[in-house]
Amino acid sequence: MTIPDRMSGVLLTGHGGLDKLQWRDDLEVPRPGKGEVLLRVLASSVNNTDINTRTAWYSKSVRGDTAATAVEGTIATDVGDGAWSGEPCRFPRIQGADCCGEIVAVGKGVAHSRIGERVLVRALQTNGAFEGELST
Repeated sequence: MTIPDRMSGVLLTGHGGLDKLQWRDDLEVPRPGKGEVLLRVLASSVNNTDINTRTAWYSKSVRGDTAATAVEGTIATDVGDGAWSGEPCRFPRIQGADCCGEIVAVGKGVAHSRIGERVLVRALQTNGAFEGELST
């Protein structure tokens, strides 16, 4: 499979309402680094984490429920801690960690035999959790 230089996707451009989501057809295709794989995403979803990140609901300053901000945007518009980590989110970002796909490229330390595997992404899996299983 030839990997294109560009891809389509939805960018989250900042905390806020639906106006912070932007469809693009000119996104650069990432290249896998050490211990990483590149997926051709076959299906993805929007889950509560995606919505909560967009609305900055994870900020320590937010005290309301998620439904109140799902469309309108953030409760606190000037937040610096709108992610689970308490660190500022870097924008733009592509969301949709709940996805499945096919491995199309591998980085250093990942067996080339993994190319073509269909996978399900396990969001919130810590880095290095499968380090011993990446290479053969």
